[in-house]
Amino acid sequence: MSIHFPSSDESDSGFYLHSNFRWARIFILLFMLILVSRLWFLQILNGEDFRVFSEKNLLKESDVFAPRGKIFDRDGKVLAENLPAYKATITPQYTENLETLATDLGKALDMDPDEIVEKVKKSLRQSGRFFPVDIKLHLTRDELFKVELLKLDHFGLDAQEFILRNYPHKGVLGHLLGYVREISQREIPILSKKRNIKFKQKDIIGKKGIEESFDTNLRGKKGKAFVIVDAKGRQAAKGSINAIGESLKRIVAEPGTDVFTTIDLDLQTKAFESFEKHKRVGSLVAMTPKGEILAWVSYPPFDPNIFAKRVSPEIWRKWVNNSDRPLRNKVIQDHYSPGSTFKPIVALAGLQLGYISANKYVYAASTYKLGKRVWHDHTQTGQGYISVAEAIERSSNVFFYKLGEMLGPDNMARYASALGLGQKTEVPIHGEVPGHIPTSEWKAKRFGEPWQTGESLNMAIGQGHVLVTALQLAQAYSAIAMQGQVYKPQIIKKLEDPINDYFQSFEPTMLRDLTADPESDTYIEPRHFKVVQKGLWRVVNGKQGTARFAKLKPPYSISGKTGTAQVRSWSADQLYKSCENRIKKERHNGWFVAYGSYKDEPKITVAVLTEHSCTSAASVPIVKEVIQYYFEKYHDLEEKKNES
Repeated sequence: MSIHFPSSDESDSGFYLHSNFRWARIFILLFMLILVSRLWFLQILNGEDFRVFSEKNLLKESDVFAPRGKIFDRDGKVLAENLPAYKATITPQYTENLETLATDLGKALDMDPDEIVEKVKKSLRQSGRFFPVDIKLHLTRDELFKVELLKLDHFGLDAQEFILRNYPHKGVLGHLLGYVREISQREIPILSKKRNIKFKQKDIIGKKGIEESFDTNLRGKKGKAFVIVDAKGRQAAKGSINAIGESLKRIVAEPGTDVFTTIDLDLQTKAFESFEKHKRVGSLVAMTPKGEILAWVSYPPFDPNIFAKRVSPEIWRKWVNNSDRPLRNKVIQDHYSPGSTFKPIVALAGLQLGYISANKYVYAASTYKLGKRVWHDHTQTGQGYISVAEAIERSSNVFFYKLGEMLGPDNMARYASALGLGQKTEVPIHGEVPGHIPTSEWKAKRFGEPWQTGESLNMAIGQGHVLVTALQLAQAYSAIAMQGQVYKPQIIKKLEDPINDYFQSFEPTMLRDLTADPESDTYIEPRHFKVVQKGLWRVVNGKQGTARFAKLKPPYSISGKTGTAQVRSWSADQLYKSCENRIKKERHNGWFVAYGSYKDEPKITVAVLTEHSCTSAASVPIVKEVIQYYFEKYHDLEEKKNES
């Protein structure tokens, strides 16, 4: 019989195996001890609290709306901002007696209880029981106090804080800025798909103007908040939810990007007040010769702050039925016949193509006969032999009838289009119309008829099928002032988001230089621009100019062109009769488009259209006041320094 003794290696391995098992048992015991302790804490020590919590409370997730980006003028003055406000809401799920609540709340907020009940029932049908219903926005301090008291007796009632969009300058910038409002049910799927953003009820969106065009930049990113509420919809006491509440993290909302416009608020206010003072309806746009828009007025105005509340049917009907159309952005949404403001463009075409020259004189009688039809000048005396500069100064129809007949529609259209007419300027504001510059090809396609010579005569004086916007004319006259350099109208100077370290600036953009390429079919020699500029200067400063009232003292000057655009044709015996005696919708529109120069250097272009004003004389003083104010603000100080 032999006895086996383990080797030293076998003894060591057994020892280590036994040791590992021992540590594993210790680890398992510790884990079980921790687990049992936690279960004891939850089930025994705090079991009753959590049972009550689970029965009587629920976790409510809510959106935290991001503060909308502000809008500023070029100097950092606020045009649109955010203010804190409160609203009264009712959540149907937690409401025990809606009629009683509506009666008490109606007394507190001076509202019809039936209106409150109807709002809640309508929301129930559309959004369900858990969706808070806005009963009244913008609670006063007294109303807020009353709602807080009523909350003690009425479950489901709440006073919620929200961000109110405020426009401190009211109607002065209404059409340019636009407004904000809650997204509608119809818009949710449309905009969600279009912008790749998941929109929901209660989301605020921009409507019209900059608020709409730059909504994606301005809106920011929503955050999340988690609130523990009891079965009655009331927020639970913090002390009873610490165990769970510590794990709930609030997602902070990110403010939107600030938008800095090219607008000069002082000049904008002056332009608005000038329209108001002269009691005119129409539009105004002022810009630097390189396209930076300084003022944008559509009159009559609307106050965008009104849309922060629910617009009543009475106010809406008043706006819609107003023949002056206060909701229209007339600067870009309405196009008009340019009348005689089109003549300088026809003159450029005639000069470049050699049909006229600076020193060629044309006889301009009071009438021009084409076939059996007689075409009339705006005066009954005629002009005699005049040059192209004099024809612009006196606004001779007959001179341009003759020139238009020689040019034909396609030549006039080519140069008008090169200067920006008959096409969208692509200013980043929704709703812009392109206007229209007719051609012989368009006429054949549209009407199936050839172009008639008489239509060329009409076109040469800015009538017939020619349609332009105020912004287009401002762009074209800026190009004339800049000797053929056509700039894109610019309304945004920079976007700024300091939180996310984002900054983007925008510089003037030259679209084309009409004097740059002699091989181009829209090439215009620089000397021809000087001839037309001379004519525009004489309109204001010449002895027979049609806008002599706008003359300024040196070193300032205004050069421009008046225009009276008929809204319908008139027979010979009616042509010279008083426009004021006609019904309003048949009265002529009045234009004045001009650029202001300081020491012969163009600084600002202003286009004004006054609707149904009968004459350009209604537009001239508005343009003068705006240009004069611009020089007083920016150049008078320089002059005083030079004098000293």
